[in-house]
Amino acid sequence: MDRHPWVQGIDAAITVCDRAGIILEMNDRAVQNFARDGGAGLIRTNVLDCHPEPAHSKLSQLMAAEETNVYTIQKHGVKRMIYQAPWYQGGEYGGFIEISFVIPLEMPHFDRG
Repeated sequence: MDRHPWVQGIDAAITVCDRAGIILEMNDRAVQNFARDGGAGLIRTNVLDCHPEPAHSKLSQLMAAEETNVYTIQKHGVKRMIYQAPWYQGGEYGGFIEISFVIPLEMPHFDRG
């Protein structure tokens, strides 16, 4: 992921896979976050192999249906927002992207309705 400097500089892990689940790109933060699992060595492997059940089946279904999944997790006292969504190129389904970033344990919510 070196075409856009902001992709490396943002404090969020970005992982991009193709429609079959093969990881195409990971920014520096994603490589760091997944260092114990192989880091940059995960590129050209299948993202589904990185997810145990039931997450493997859930992600497989999301990819097949081209659906978005958004949730939070907390691990070792750190809360993260996880955003998983299809990406498109020229209107054609290209694959799936996952963006993960740290959020405060408690945070304000504003209804701008």
